[in-house]
Amino acid sequence: MAAASSSSSSDQILRPPYSFGIPWPELNEGVSYIDIIKSIDSGKTLIEFYSSKYKNSAPLQGWMQRIKKGQITVDGDVVTDPDTVLSVGCEVIYCRLPWREPNVPYLLEVLYEDEDLVAINKPSGLQVLPGGLFQQRTVLRQLQWKAWRTNSSYSTKYAEEEAHPAPVHRLGRGTSGILLCAKTKQAKVCLAEYFAKGTLVVGDSRNSESENCKSRKISKFYRALVTGLPEKDGIVIRQPIGLMHYPEVASGLYVASPSGRPSLSKVCVLERDLEANQTRVEVEIQSGRPHQIRIHLAFAGHPLCGDPLYGIGGIPKLCESVPIDASFAEDGGYQKPVRPVPGDCGYHLHAHRLIFCHPSTNEMVEITAPLPPILKTRKELVKETF
Repeated sequence: MAAASSSSSSDQILRPPYSFGIPWPELNEGVSYIDIIKSIDSGKTLIEFYSSKYKNSAPLQGWMQRIKKGQITVDGDVVTDPDTVLSVGCEVIYCRLPWREPNVPYLLEVLYEDEDLVAINKPSGLQVLPGGLFQQRTVLRQLQWKAWRTNSSYSTKYAEEEAHPAPVHRLGRGTSGILLCAKTKQAKVCLAEYFAKGTLVVGDSRNSESENCKSRKISKFYRALVTGLPEKDGIVIRQPIGLMHYPEVASGLYVASPSGRPSLSKVCVLERDLEANQTRVEVEIQSGRPHQIRIHLAFAGHPLCGDPLYGIGGIPKLCESVPIDASFAEDGGYQKPVRPVPGDCGYHLHAHRLIFCHPSTNEMVEITAPLPPILKTRKELVKETF
């Protein structure tokens, strides 16, 4: 594996597999959140606006602290009076001060690269896109920091665009493995369409399974370690996935729900470990619902080993009422959630293989990400020793 590279590296062209990444700065740059006041909020005070519209970000006293510390501007002027009345068209900006994000990996391994796309091996623990505590320490930021160079054999269209690769799908923070990123707008649109079409086809009851397979232009295979010992070697899970109210997730939590959207996962048992009461499985997902594999395997009675959130039935393990902690952290926001959230790690799930139709050549491309040792079968481990 090649050594890590950065934007200041030599002009040498690196070919996959190679690794790149820049160590994270101690503090991020902070974030600015902009709002334009609409008629429905006209006449509200500054504290009324923030404590009502963004009550999931911080308690009332937390917003009061942020205002008094000068973190809010109205039409460009810092305002420290929480009773300032807002009018239609005002631009209000909350400036979140720089903070130290939790420790996460920064090195990324490139598995495949051409003029249109790049596939990386995402480590567990690293978030793909900004959100919550992770605004800088993300895959996207490392992609933006790297100086992507063209190969002499590449066409000039990529050199002209000079675009940084962008992920075309997501992997959960605790999930490792293949993440496909587009270098060009054309590739991004095409690949995003492949992922979206696969999900839509699953929901079309008029199509047979064989027709669905023929129409798919992308196939995703994951390796997972689950609790228990499935009786059957093959399981097809069609449980719909929808949203439920969950205090720690403002937009709601995705769970197994009869009223949810159609979803399809195919599970193949690879190895049962009777002593540990665990099973290694391969999962092919034909739809791309959020946390689909975690939910589906839990629904089938075999949650991922170490999953802090989803229990048997595909719903959160901790559903009982938990007292809300009204205290706030140093930056004015809530303290760490009492209950588990989707971004918590600890489970073993790896995007192992990806097969897709190349957006430019229409040729089939297969990419494989090396397996973590814990997800390898005994036969695979023995094979490595010879």
